[in-house]
Amino acid sequence: MAAIPELDDLITADETLATGRAIAAMQEPSGAMPWFPGGQTDPWDHIESAMALSATGLIAEAEAAYEWSRREQRDDGSWPIRMVVGDVTDPNTDSNFCAYIAVGVWHHYLITSDVRFLERMWPTVCAAIDLVVAMQAPGGQIYWGATYPMPDQSSGSFPGIYHSALVTGNSSIHQALGCAVAIAAELDQPCEQWRHSLALLGDALRNRPQLFEPKSEYSMDWYYPVLGGAIRGRAGQELIAQRWDDFVVTDLGIRCVDHRPWVTGAETCELVLALDALGDTADALELLGDMQHLRDPDGSYWTGLVFADGKRWPVEKSCWTSAAVVLAVDALSRTTPGNGIFRDADPQAELFTGREIRAI
Repeated sequence: MAAIPELDDLITADETLATGRAIAAMQEPSGAMPWFPGGQTDPWDHIESAMALSATGLIAEAEAAYEWSRREQRDDGSWPIRMVVGDVTDPNTDSNFCAYIAVGVWHHYLITSDVRFLERMWPTVCAAIDLVVAMQAPGGQIYWGATYPMPDQSSGSFPGIYHSALVTGNSSIHQALGCAVAIAAELDQPCEQWRHSLALLGDALRNRPQLFEPKSEYSMDWYYPVLGGAIRGRAGQELIAQRWDDFVVTDLGIRCVDHRPWVTGAETCELVLALDALGDTADALELLGDMQHLRDPDGSYWTGLVFADGKRWPVEKSCWTSAAVVLAVDALSRTTPGNGIFRDADPQAELFTGREIRAI
């Protein structure tokens, strides 16, 4: 059996595996990964959970999740924003939700080296990324969503698309486009339009903040440009330092919203991943340790804590929170071959495999 991520004095391999198994226990027979049993499934958190399954060696369960994505993808390359136990409750399209399939597929391939898996998922990735690129504005930002079905775009007027762009979603798409380029390179497929879109998006995130709808009260808008690879190095360190005191709560984790006494496990672990990408290992380890109060004895993690009254809220152990913990442990421990999926999301560096790919 492959090594399971662990960190000395923080989380053992057995504990990480228990978290992976807790995630797998929430999987529906269809392969869907809901937020919690009986809860909603969205395409992004579904993939995040599948990545944690891969990282804990639960390969069959992870591939069942990817098969769900392949099977449920619609003809235009999208997935519904929300499904509940197989029923579509929001049929519309979220560009970030669609793009994330590339991150998951590349991550699973890095761990398994299974070319057949990569080839089987290529049409799914290709259709999804083509759709996302079609939602890019001339300034480089990518519009967040669209009605479904989306009208014909041949007129160039983007009918049916919601004309606003979000920093968090676009930063995640930035990572996804890089993963899509890496997949294409591995399979010797053309992807020049994807490379061009990635370059435009990265430039927009770094240099044209006015193109994005401000949501500065949310911690994700703060650290996601680092997590998704658009801003790194000294600029990334300065960005994180600017709002550290607004969001970080000593011994508990980070706030989801700057003015609310609520720390959340997934956001804390995503900041851990961003700090790891910046080389700030000490703060990353401290934050990962701080959020362990959310761990349940079965290995799963509660979503958050309202620290003003000491109550867990919402009262749920979410699949994607547990997944974020697993991915953070893997990144910091450098255990699986996929441990650098976030750290290596800077397209100015060598892309993802250690092999040099043509400059964007």
